[in-house]
Amino acid sequence: MMMNLTTDPWIPVVWEGGRPGLVSLTEAFQRGEEIQDLAVRPHERIAIMRLLICIAQAALDGPKDHLDWQTCRERIVPAAAKYLKKWCVAFELFGDDQRFMQVENLKENGKSGDDDDGGNSISKLNLTLATGNNTTLFDNGGGSDRTFTPAQLALMLLTFQCFSPGGRIGVVSWKGKPTPGNGSSDHAPCLPRSMVHSLIRGTRLIETIHRNLLSKETVSLLVNKDGWGRPSWEQMPASAQDAPAVQNTTATYLGRFLPLARAIRLENDGLSAVLGNGLKYPPYEEWREPTATIVVRQRSGKPERVVLGASLDRAPWRELHSLAVRRVSRDTNGGPVALQNIADSESFDLWVGGMVADKAKLLDAVEAVFHVPAGMLTEPVQRIYEDGVQYAGDLDFLLRRAVSSYHKELGNNLDRPEMREQRQRIQSKATFQFWTAIERDVQRLLDVVGNAETWPAKDGWSQTVWGKAVWTAAMRAFDSACPHDTARQMRAFALARQVLFRAKQPDNSTDKPEETES
Repeated sequence: MMMNLTTDPWIPVVWEGGRPGLVSLTEAFQRGEEIQDLAVRPHERIAIMRLLICIAQAALDGPKDHLDWQTCRERIVPAAAKYLKKWCVAFELFGDDQRFMQVENLKENGKSGDDDDGGNSISKLNLTLATGNNTTLFDNGGGSDRTFTPAQLALMLLTFQCFSPGGRIGVVSWKGKPTPGNGSSDHAPCLPRSMVHSLIRGTRLIETIHRNLLSKETVSLLVNKDGWGRPSWEQMPASAQDAPAVQNTTATYLGRFLPLARAIRLENDGLSAVLGNGLKYPPYEEWREPTATIVVRQRSGKPERVVLGASLDRAPWRELHSLAVRRVSRDTNGGPVALQNIADSESFDLWVGGMVADKAKLLDAVEAVFHVPAGMLTEPVQRIYEDGVQYAGDLDFLLRRAVSSYHKELGNNLDRPEMREQRQRIQSKATFQFWTAIERDVQRLLDVVGNAETWPAKDGWSQTVWGKAVWTAAMRAFDSACPHDTARQMRAFALARQVLFRAKQPDNSTDKPEETES
């Protein structure tokens, strides 16, 4: 079996006009002006963009500073084509020589401890399939024999090295020595704390690549003056003890783009693989991923900087004010470092996504795209947006209290300690409907913060288009959660709905009842 990622098509894309297709790495650059977007899942997008950005930055050996970034777009395509031709042997998926994101001298060495990694099944590399201890995300064929094309294997391998969850793993021999970890592994570098990744999105793929390049000057601030490094394929570790190559791959800007979190060697038939633990990648605070967002959270009553994580309960739009903070340092909070390339007066599209994990279990992937209005990178506008999110959060709290009050009026006091689980279940049903409804109206919030003339005064959110949408969603969620068919239910419904009117209601709301605020 043969496959070279520089010349053989394997990257799923959407061409201008909406036609799907596959391209090689060389085509991704040479025809990047014709490619509208990638056609992949969230974690695959992150992994592919890391690869494309790394190639562009290595080919340019820069840009050196912001001025060089402004003028380098036209140089990306010819530089990348020349670079990929020079290093094409490093992008072979099979063969006896250097392979893409695989290590040499890897052999089976028996199993160690509680090995739940699915043995040598090649499907283990696909994080969406049910294999070994992988949960079923998008797959109902767990346990069946699977085969994959070389193009599929290339994407699986790339994504697995970026997002493989930690846990128990088999021990194999790497150049005569057991793979590190004694049968245990850490998360690959894109997964710790279910990390949210953000990318500036252009109208074409080549523009997206350009917008997410960092200058050497910026990297020196983010890491250190010697932190630029080389792509891992230029200095592949011969073993886990190859200190210079390991240092480059785990602790430099270019080196970490293509991690070797797992020691992998595909069999030439493409049906199985030798798999063991790979190199250890320090997480935040030792290293800040350029696409990550750092936020301040309270822990034991003290503020602590942590990586913003993806959540199945909290949609990314609720953190957009944090994602838009433009700072370059490991020692401050801030969004993706590529925001340095955006002017205050410029609107832009921001793609946000990641994988949600519970320890060694992958739960799901999340993503969203926002058209961020001009000025959102400034602190005053971020505060306005945050206030708008908080307004929705306040109504969430009142909705929960109103639902509890309704049940209390019916004789079922959910506030008792022993009723905690039942209370959470009933309240969550209402608030899930509420947040799902207002997520469809987030653009209204962005419209408010994008127009200074519509910025609300203190406690004035109810008069905005966003406030009215949030209010309507809260009332409808309450109506749905609290039946009011019988006389007794109607009385409880009317009394409990008063709780919602602790928030100032819009004057022209169609849901405004005749009762006055109590």
